[in-house]
Amino acid sequence: MKFRGKIIDVSCLNHFTRVVTTISKLTKLCVLRLTPDHLFFVLSGKVANGGVSMWCELSQANFFDEYQMEGVSSEDNEICLEVTPENLSRALKTVQNAKSVKVKLTKKHCPCLTIAAELPTLSSISRVVTHDVPVNVIPRRLWHEFKEPSMPDFDVSIYLPPLKTMKSVVDRMKNLSNFLVIEANLNGQMNLKIETDLVSVTTHFKDLGNPPWGEDASQEDSASQSRDPETMAEARVDIRRLQQFLMGQQVNPSKAMCNIVCQRVVHLILLHEDVSLQYFIPAVA
Repeated sequence: MKFRGKIIDVSCLNHFTRVVTTISKLTKLCVLRLTPDHLFFVLSGKVANGGVSMWCELSQANFFDEYQMEGVSSEDNEICLEVTPENLSRALKTVQNAKSVKVKLTKKHCPCLTIAAELPTLSSISRVVTHDVPVNVIPRRLWHEFKEPSMPDFDVSIYLPPLKTMKSVVDRMKNLSNFLVIEANLNGQMNLKIETDLVSVTTHFKDLGNPPWGEDASQEDSASQSRDPETMAEARVDIRRLQQFLMGQQVNPSKAMCNIVCQRVVHLILLHEDVSLQYFIPAVA
C-alpha cells in the first residue's frame, strides 16, 4: 500500500482545507477512502453516531498536482483509512501559505498521513514543516461498510434556501426545542417547524424550485411523479444534527438540495464543481 500526493496551487490547497474542515465539523471520526481517481470521506450510518451518515466525493485531479497510489492489490486498488478529520484540518490550516504540500501515507510509531509543507523563505535554505496525523488502516473485509449510499426513494426533492438564512432560523429554533420538522412539497415550498407544549413556530420558504431529476434517476417510477404538488412530505429530526450540518458548511456550494423520505430520512446534498457532499439524517418518531 502506497499513497503520496502533492498540492502546489494555493487555491487548491485552500479549497481542500475547507472541505476537510467541513467534514471535521460533521464528525469526529470518519473513513478516508483513496482510489486512483477519487478521495472519499465516509461516515456510515451506525447507531453510535445517531444513525447519521455522510458521503463526500472529491476528484483528485482537481486538487492534486501529483497523485500516486497503490492499493491493497491490483484487483482491490483502494486504501481505506480511519482518520480524525479535525487533526487533518488543523495540520492543513497551518500550511496555507506553503509553496507546496506533500501528503504521504507513512509508517511511524503507527500508520500516519504525513503532511510535509515547503514554506516560503527569504534565504536559499528551504524550510519544511511536517505534521504526522495518525490513522488506522481499515482491513479489506470491512470495506463493504464504506460504499456509496444509494439514493433514497424520496417523496419530495427541493432546493434549499440560502444556507446562512437557514442556519440563523435553526439556531433560534434550537433554543426552543430539540426536534424540528422539515416539510416540503413539489411546488417549491418548504417549512421548518417546531412544536412544544408552550410554543409553535413555523418558518416558510417559497419559490425554492424542485430539482429536475432525469430519466436515469431512481425516481422515474416513484410515487413523487404522481404526487399532488401541494402535498407536504415531512420528517422530524434531531435539530442538533441539522445545526451541525449547517454550522460546518464551508464548501460554498453552487447547488444545495434536500430529499425527504416521509417520516424516515432527510437527505441533504451540496454540490460544488469538484466536490459533492451527501448527509443523511434519520427521522425520529
